[in-house]
Amino acid sequence: MVSPQRIHVRTARQATQRRVSRKARARYSSLLQFCACLAVTLCGVMLYVMLTARLTSLNYAVAKEQHERTTLQAETARLDDRLAALKSDDRLARVAASLHMQDPTQFAMISLPQAVHREAPSRLAFFAGLAGLFGAKQDR
Repeated sequence: MVSPQRIHVRTARQATQRRVSRKARARYSSLLQFCACLAVTLCGVMLYVMLTARLTSLNYAVAKEQHERTTLQAETARLDDRLAALKSDDRLARVAASLHMQDPTQFAMISLPQAVHREAPSRLAFFAGLAGLFGAKQDR
């Protein structure tokens, strides 16, 4: 007679636990893969949207600066025209006539005396003053 095989209880229990945990992992693995793919795709889309928004804001900033530059160039041209009109010889002659100014009839030459150049005080005088503070003897 053949004896029935002996079943190892520990091995069977471990195999059952492994099978249960593997089935539980398999149940959630497809969901986990889907969530991972969704997260990667979502990060890519968010990065694209962020970069597009940044590019759009930079385009608006460039357009604003170009408009400001054009405005400043127009104002500079207007001020240059006004300056040229204020400096014109005809206008200056009219203003001088209204102030009763006229061309000089005689010229005077004035000579100024030569400026006296003083030498800078010696630095030794400074040290001599310090020597007096500390009671050192000075040669005179």
